[in-house]
Amino acid sequence: MAPLTSAPVQPTAPAAGQPTVETLLEAALATADERRAARLRKEATVLSLDLADRLAHRYRGRGVEVDDLVQVARMALVKATLRYRPGVGHGFAPYATSTIVGELKRHFRDHGWVVRPPRRLQELRAEVVARGERLQQDLRHAPTVHEVAEAMELGCDQVREAVACSSGYRTDSLDAVTSWGTTLADQLAAEQDQFAALETSAALGSLIAELDERDRLILSLRFVEELTQSDIGERIGVSQMQVSRLLSSLLERLREGLLDERASA
Repeated sequence: MAPLTSAPVQPTAPAAGQPTVETLLEAALATADERRAARLRKEATVLSLDLADRLAHRYRGRGVEVDDLVQVARMALVKATLRYRPGVGHGFAPYATSTIVGELKRHFRDHGWVVRPPRRLQELRAEVVARGERLQQDLRHAPTVHEVAEAMELGCDQVREAVACSSGYRTDSLDAVTSWGTTLADQLAAEQDQFAALETSAALGSLIAELDERDRLILSLRFVEELTQSDIGERIGVSQMQVSRLLSSLLERLREGLLDERASA
């Protein structure tokens, strides 16, 4: 997930002859009539609603309903119109953007977690995500856990823990298919016959031994070295999409091989 940023968003320019947000807020500060000041601030808020809405929609799909984000952003806009002082800073749009993004960050921090991790992990996760994005630009490939850990002077386990806590934002279906071709339900611990597990492991080892050298390398890079599909593609000279198709085909062949072994047993 990309980090929340405060890059300013400009509100829609007013129609010809219509007062600007800055003009309205200056007039609100200048008048001693509280009713008139409130009306002017309301007009300034209405003129800036598109700014708040666009900022809210930047962060859709992160585990919080868009309607909730819009509500938070609009409430923050009201705060911005009350606190803004014309002539101070770089204008209303940057000030409002900073205020709105700050409120969105707090909302994500306080309400965006289905399972809330410790504050330490929340903050570390944000730092890991930001550093990972910068490294991806510098390295021209998705950084590995080791590369992120080295850049941040952290242990690999700390980085993995920070990344793992992202799953606390939302719940996932147990039937969701992972990048390995399995489902989340397949990864759940379950009591099983240890002898059956040994038989399955032995059968799987035999099936892998029958694969050609490149297929065995792909499996090793993915499941032993835990490289990303992009990194595997660079190692064997193919695209990430080709790696994805190769992995899916390999896993399906192994699965069918295991089923045939069990059927003939």
